[in-house]
Amino acid sequence: AVTDQGRLKMAAAVRLIKNAAPVAGAAAATLVGSTALCSDDHVPSIDLGWNHHGPLASFDAKAVRRGFQVYKEVCASCHSVERIAFRNLVEYGAWSESEVKAMAEETDVIDGPNDEGEMFERPGKLSDPLPKPYANDEAGRAANGGALPPDLSLMVKARHASVDYIFSLLTGYCEAPVGKEVLSGLYYNPYFAGSSIAMPPPLMDGQVAYPDGTEATVSQMAKDVAVFLNWASEPEHDDRKKAGMKWIFALSCGMVITGFYKRFRWAPLKTRSITYIN
Repeated sequence: AVTDQGRLKMAAAVRLIKNAAPVAGAAAATLVGSTALCSDDHVPSIDLGWNHHGPLASFDAKAVRRGFQVYKEVCASCHSVERIAFRNLVEYGAWSESEVKAMAEETDVIDGPNDEGEMFERPGKLSDPLPKPYANDEAGRAANGGALPPDLSLMVKARHASVDYIFSLLTGYCEAPVGKEVLSGLYYNPYFAGSSIAMPPPLMDGQVAYPDGTEATVSQMAKDVAVFLNWASEPEHDDRKKAGMKWIFALSCGMVITGFYKRFRWAPLKTRSITYIN
């Protein structure tokens, strides 16, 4: 026969197993996640601690401006940023309206039809999106050996490491390690999925001339264009943080006022003394 002490020991063992099950499950999930990360076919990008990642931090306007210059002079020959229009540059404030108008007018935009039903070319204006390097996807594939260069508007959001991935990719080109075979026409980059990328190294020291005198090293240009693409993926970034802090301040004030009002309304009832007389 099972004694009372034996029953207590069995019950304690059952509780121990039940309590240990969630811990074991979490440990197994962590192990599986780590194993999956270690088996990735590329090197994960590290967090570089960008100064616009704080709750009250904004983009570096000078870096955004320099990054746009790098994009325009280097990246725009293959990649587009379809979701950004010239007016967005003016709205951000890093460029004056006259500067952006002059940039827009340098491009020719196919518009129409006109009164005669024909398409025509006109100078660009602020409402036009940034020009594409190719007329259509087929032209892009034909010019790049069948591979279509992706649009960069949301590239930062489309990658797990976001802006860190952009910087690591642009600065990560190197010689393939011994035993790693890279096919003809591809380049070794450990931060790219599969480690073989068709895009040649796009940056080299002194490739652009910054008007503010900043030295155009590969790392500097990669940082600037990464910040620009991060801004392009969310132009509302700075305004959203400002609005969020305003709402937090307003709600905090409302909470304090509501607390005092509650105490004012209920204090007479909570502090009253009730006496019963026979």
